[in-house]
Amino acid sequence: MSTPDAEALYRAVLDQIRAGYAADAFSAPEGIAIVGIHSGGAWVAERLAQDLDAAQWGVANVALHRDDYAKKGLHSQARPTSLPFEVAGRRILLVDDVLSTGRTVRAALNELYDYGRPAAVELAVLADRGGRELPVAARFAGGAVSLPDDANLVLARGDDGRFAFHLEPRGNA
Repeated sequence: MSTPDAEALYRAVLDQIRAGYAADAFSAPEGIAIVGIHSGGAWVAERLAQDLDAAQWGVANVALHRDDYAKKGLHSQARPTSLPFEVAGRRILLVDDVLSTGRTVRAALNELYDYGRPAAVELAVLADRGGRELPVAARFAGGAVSLPDDANLVLARGDDGRFAFHLEPRGNA
């Protein structure tokens, strides 16, 4: 089984976002804010913010809202949520690297609502691997990927900022 090309998926989702919004949707001070889910989604959000000339972007740490917190706890390198803008009434583009069950997205929505009620939240992901447990769908997805049930798709970011996916046995990511 080949590993999905993370850079190709990134270009596809970036193109979809550019086609889906007005050219200045992200650059206006009160424009759409980008929020990446720690950690892979935060990397993608940071790069999207640069490529879209976004005025506002931040990172959501969803660990405390996860339904498996008692099992996983806090990631040792996790930073606290950082949203340097007003969430209430704001349109948010929520970004993650891989969408599967929808549980992480649910946790991210709970985290966002701790900071205020957004006007709208839309989801962008690099890879959609299916397997939903919750009714969650991405408006923007780099592509659908098919993986064995016992594998996790893990995003890595190189020193040059480029993305790559690798597979890990389920339970390690």
